Amino acid sequence: MARALAVTILMADDDVDDRDLTRDALRKNQLNGELRWVEDGEELLDYLNHRGRYSDPKVSPRPGLILLDLNMPRMDGREALREIKADPELRRIPIIVLSTSSADEDVVRSYDLGANCFITKPVTFERLVEVVKVLGEYWLQTATLPLASPT
Repeated sequence: MARALAVTILMADDDVDDRDLTRDALRKNQLNGELRWVEDGEELLDYLNHRGRYSDPKVSPRPGLILLDLNMPRMDGREALREIKADPELRRIPIIVLSTSSADEDVVRSYDLGANCFITKPVTFERLVEVVKVLGEYWLQTATLPLASPT
């Protein structure tokens, strides 16, 4: 059973096709999540800290989950992950690394930096749909997410 409220899923990925395919996989699985995206680590941090074009919290609601690519321009996912997990206001947001990399060093480093999960991007849409289904079942239906900062 899905949660009553939609969870904001923030995807940080510079590849338009990957973002579109992920959106389509969420829709195909009828998951109760609202997908928003940014194109690099700097934009991700601007979104999370409500800076620049993301200064209005209505435009940039706090995500319940972040899907993070490692290889992006300006600031890559590793640096963004390090900064997010070092920030007491942001570190509770679960971060799933979704990368084309399957290198052991990327997996280990991502977990060392505080990633909650590491998934190598599937190469087919059918497999992406399966992966998104499992992610949705766990992160959006089973797990309790820290959707808001404690007061």
